[in-house]
Amino acid sequence: MTRLNAAPAPDVGYDRSQPCGIVHLGTGAFHRAHQAAYFDALMRAGEAGWMIRGSSLRSPRVAEQMNPQDGLFTMLVRDGVEDRAQLIGSVKSVLVAPEDPAALVAALAEPAVRLVTLTITEKGYCIDPASGALRMEDPGVQADLTDLSTPRTAPGFLVAGLRARREAGLAPFTVLSCDNLPHNGQRTREAVLAMARAVDPDLADWIAEEGAFPSSMVDRIVPATLAEDIDALEASTGYRDEAMVKTEPFTQWVVEDWFVGPRPPLEKVGVQFTRDVAG
Repeated sequence: MTRLNAAPAPDVGYDRSQPCGIVHLGTGAFHRAHQAAYFDALMRAGEAGWMIRGSSLRSPRVAEQMNPQDGLFTMLVRDGVEDRAQLIGSVKSVLVAPEDPAALVAALAEPAVRLVTLTITEKGYCIDPASGALRMEDPGVQADLTDLSTPRTAPGFLVAGLRARREAGLAPFTVLSCDNLPHNGQRTREAVLAMARAVDPDLADWIAEEGAFPSSMVDRIVPATLAEDIDALEASTGYRDEAMVKTEPFTQWVVEDWFVGPRPPLEKVGVQFTRDVAG
C-alpha cells in the first residue's frame, strides 16, 4: 500500500510551505469538501496566505487520517456516473485539542492567522438553542471559566486565543461560523463575549470593539466516506487516501462582508459576499 503524502511533493499549484492564515475548528468531511476546497481553489488562482491549520475538539480520528498524509486528501466529485478526483492541499495539518490544548491556543495566536472558521455542529457552541445564550451550566464551559489555560470548548478556545493575541499586541482574528445555524455569526459572538466577560471584562470590551463575527450560509451534500470508497480510489490511483471525501458538483457559500483586516478574496472562486446573509 502506498499512502498519500507529500514525498515526493505533489503539484497542487501553490506553495504549501506558506504560513497558515486560517485555523479551522472541526476538520470533518464537510469542511474538507467545502471550505478547504474553496481555499485550495483560491490559492490555485494565485492568492497566498490562506493555508489552514485544522483542529479537532474531540476525537483524534481525523488527525490520524490526515497527518500521515501531510494534510493532503482527495475530493471525489460525483456527477451522475462520472467521478472526478481532485487533490486538495490547503490543509497543512490537524491538531487534536484534547491532547494538547496549548498547541491550539498557540496556533490561534500566530501573527499570520487572520481567520478562524468553525464546523462544530450546534452542540459545539455550548449555547441554548432557544435563547442563544451560553450555557453556563455546561461542564466544559464551567471548566473553561475556572481555568482558561487548557480550554475544552470552542468558545473557550476562541477566548483563550483572542486573549493571547491581545497580550501579544496583535489584532483579533475574524471568527466565521460555517455551521448552518440561524444568525450563526451573532450567536458565536454572543457566546464568545459571554465567556470573555466572565473571565475578563476588559478583554470582552476589546473583542466587542475590535472583533468581527460574520454570518454565513453553506450548502453542499457530503455523504459519509465508506471503506469501499477508499478501496476503489486506491485501485484507480495507486495510492491509499484515508482522508478522502466524496461530494456533489453543486456548492454554495454566502458570507457576510464583515472582517478584521484583510479578508480572503473568495469572490474569485465563487463565494458570494453580502451585507445580510438572511436577506
